[in-house]
Amino acid sequence: MALQLWETLKEAIVAYTGLSPATFFTLLALLVAVYHILSGFFGPSETHHHPRNLEEMQPLPPPVQLGEVTEEELKQYDGTDPKKPLLMAIKGQIYDVSQSRMFYGPGGPYALFAGKDASRALAKMSFEDKDLTGDTTGLGPFELEALQDWEYKFMSKYVKVGTIKITVPETQGESTSDSPKAEDVPSESPAVKSEETSSSTADAKEE
Repeated sequence: MALQLWETLKEAIVAYTGLSPATFFTLLALLVAVYHILSGFFGPSETHHHPRNLEEMQPLPPPVQLGEVTEEELKQYDGTDPKKPLLMAIKGQIYDVSQSRMFYGPGGPYALFAGKDASRALAKMSFEDKDLTGDTTGLGPFELEALQDWEYKFMSKYVKVGTIKITVPETQGESTSDSPKAEDVPSESPAVKSEETSSSTADAKEE
């Protein structure tokens, strides 16, 4: 029975492949060997990257509310310190963009926006240092519309954690305090004025 099966298998191999049974099994053995060699090359690399993927999938700490901070204080959250959240501001509103560190963190395509109010740069899609500011004066309608789209995107995707503190120049207060008040200016009393008027009248009569 076994011999009949073997003869049938040999005939099938020759009929369907056109190869002799010896050649067929030799090629089959080579294919199995190549498969094991290739799996040996690619297998360790997958296990090597597995811990890294686990680290990237670790949950981020919850956003910390900062309240009002100055632009100088916001620069501390540009991603250079991995222990601090990654923050960015649009139109004075600060958002936690730590979940998009690959874009806004060090080495990312938008890393220069981190730790700053980049409203003007986003509106103009500019990467120049002079546009890394929250000043939007002089922008056109299309640029303002683009900035609005960016703001909607940030509001829907990221958590707002604070606002940028608006500092009032001290020179205004100093000029106001130094200006003399009307109460401090000495005024002549009515008695003095009446004496001057009477003396001038007497002089006119003598003449």
